[in-house]
Amino acid sequence: MKVLVTVMPKAGVLDPQGKAIGHALAGLGFEGIGEVRAGKVIELDIAETDAARAKQAAEEMARKLLANTVIESFRVEVA
Repeated sequence: MKVLVTVMPKAGVLDPQGKAIGHALAGLGFEGIGEVRAGKVIELDIAETDAARAKQAAEEMARKLLANTVIESFRVEVA
């Protein structure tokens, strides 16, 4: 079963990568861009047939390894 884990910096945490992307977009002539936040998406193929158990396993993986929960939040979606 495919599971997507989206990890983003928490609100209020500096995001230098997002700031650099926003600056580059402005330099390319794109206007009206507000704050830019950059994160990551991790796609997992879990050998589980029950969607709830797959989501629970991915959430545990995110808490233990995939996200730094002090400065990042995460969202888990079963695809």
